Amino acid sequence: MGDHPRGGGARGGGGTPPPRARGRDTGQNHETGRTPGRLRRSVSTHWYAWTMVAPVVVVIGVIIGYPLVRGIFLSLTDANERNVERSIGVNTLPATYEFVGLDNYVDALTGSQFAATLGWTVLWTVACVSVTFALGMGLANMLNRKIAGRSLYRVLLVLPWAVPGFVSVFAWRFLYNEKNGLLNKILAGGGIDAVPWLNDPTWAKFAVISVNVWLGIPFMMVALLGGLQSIPREMYEAAEMDGASAWQRFRHITLPGLRPVSTTVVLLSTIWTFNMFPVIFLLTRGGPGEATQILVTQAYKFSFEISPRDFAQSSTWGVLILVLLLIFAVFYRRVLRKQGEVW
Repeated sequence: MGDHPRGGGARGGGGTPPPRARGRDTGQNHETGRTPGRLRRSVSTHWYAWTMVAPVVVVIGVIIGYPLVRGIFLSLTDANERNVERSIGVNTLPATYEFVGLDNYVDALTGSQFAATLGWTVLWTVACVSVTFALGMGLANMLNRKIAGRSLYRVLLVLPWAVPGFVSVFAWRFLYNEKNGLLNKILAGGGIDAVPWLNDPTWAKFAVISVNVWLGIPFMMVALLGGLQSIPREMYEAAEMDGASAWQRFRHITLPGLRPVSTTVVLLSTIWTFNMFPVIFLLTRGGPGEATQILVTQAYKFSFEISPRDFAQSSTWGVLILVLLLIFAVFYRRVLRKQGEVW
């Protein structure tokens, strides 16, 4: 009795399976006995998809990867216009900048300029995204109903998205002109003094937020409208028959139904607004003074406007912008997971 091994053939197939079945069940390599890694299995199974994606990965690696690595390297040096490699006529002067480690990051994070610029950048982002989302939600709900001229309204509301951004910003710059702008002429017709839209720090902040909201509403509206149209109408009809008010239907049907779409558009809108260079640069160039300067326009200023141009400081701010957005994306993803969303 004690001579029979445990799990022997007497147990009706409960013994050790033959080698071929064992290799098939566990995915082991028959020759080496090792289980292939996840990447290797993916490549062998989806080799055609990897072949199609490879050229795009290479292009992205060249266009994005190299500048990113170069920027990180420069942020660890004291590179500026005077000590980088440059050509004067037929002569080439070698680079003389030195490695300084994390000194640039310490200077940026402990200085008042970065903190002040970051504070306004966060305020600018939160204000633009929240107002754009609210207005986009309202317009999407309006256009989701059967109203006269709905197609025309959709075309008109998407128009700011169709016009090139720099054209829209220049048009708004003309409207904001303190002396000859249309807005101040309208105010003058009502007996109101001209408003220094772009020359007063407070009004300038209001102006750039308004323009960015105007540019961002079409995207938000179209995305949310698509989400609204995916919600079954039967749910609204059943809730209405049960006596639910318009607010209750919006709260318990519309908002939960839009959650997958809204979480995505809020994330994208936050990243775009945080790095919204054209609106600030073309409308106010960060002025008056430094009132409307956000992180990305300040990084540009370090590299192209001040003298000598400070490439190291510009790269440092660029890396910090990337780190901040990555932290936000990770935090945002964790919040969504806690709410049961998969992203």
